[in-house]
Amino acid sequence: MKNQSDSEKQLVAGIVFSMFLWGLSWPSGKVLTNYCSAINFSVYRYLIVVVSMVALLLAMRVSFKVQRQGIPIVLLTGILLSVYSYFFFRGLKAGSPGAGGVLVTILNPLMAYAVGMVVDKRRPGRNEAIGLGLGIIAGCILLKVWGNAASLLQSGNLFFLLAAATWAIMSKFTARGGRYGSSLSFSLWQYLITLLCLLPLTDFHELQQALHITDSVFWLNLFFGSAIVTTGATTMYFYATTRLGAEKASSFIFLVPLAASVSSWLLLGERIQLHTAIGGVLGIVAVYMINKRRKTASA
Repeated sequence: MKNQSDSEKQLVAGIVFSMFLWGLSWPSGKVLTNYCSAINFSVYRYLIVVVSMVALLLAMRVSFKVQRQGIPIVLLTGILLSVYSYFFFRGLKAGSPGAGGVLVTILNPLMAYAVGMVVDKRRPGRNEAIGLGLGIIAGCILLKVWGNAASLLQSGNLFFLLAAATWAIMSKFTARGGRYGSSLSFSLWQYLITLLCLLPLTDFHELQQALHITDSVFWLNLFFGSAIVTTGATTMYFYATTRLGAEKASSFIFLVPLAASVSSWLLLGERIQLHTAIGGVLGIVAVYMINKRRKTASA
């Protein structure tokens, strides 16, 4: 029992660290948007991710195989991830990484929960309804819709909203991936499909020019966002999901807004605005209300 408790503590420590790496990826991604287009940035990232994932699977001696029944899900999630990546980096290029980090990470689980209710064809309970209502209010505050309704279409906010919606849909299918192989092998093929989807949209002239970039800032941020964040932190998150359960693991995502806002302030000088802080807190309360109902129901 003690060994199990120590193992769980180590797992929690690992996922907490991973969530802070996710938060750091927002200002890091913003820096990279100054060097290339959103599509090419995504291509660079997933090229390194696929290579590092292959190395990781070989080092851990994990099978590359995914069962035949899981191939449609791998294809679908890979396509959705490519769409998410495009919206994500377009939002970063036009908007602010700190506010975007709060907006997307708050809306991702809320949208995923709403999609789940639609798929399961059921109505929300009392606490669920309160939580979802608070989530909507949090989103409106984060977007400052009271000042200008057109803000939904400005400063990258529309792309952040589309990214959150795409991730919510993708997560419902990704959760099934563990049935057809290891989470590592499923992720590898998912990333490879994402890369193949983005390649036809790539500016290969820009891709060739990138190989001649000697700026260490570019390469350090690209390596960090690819090998450290996507391959390392995201893989840790998927592993934690299999050990802790999807609900418990997903609650750690709400550490990301804090890391995104603070790191954007420290690295880019981006102010932590009052509406961002209020919206982030409301979003966390919203998810607490939703999870409170789910825990009570399962008790």
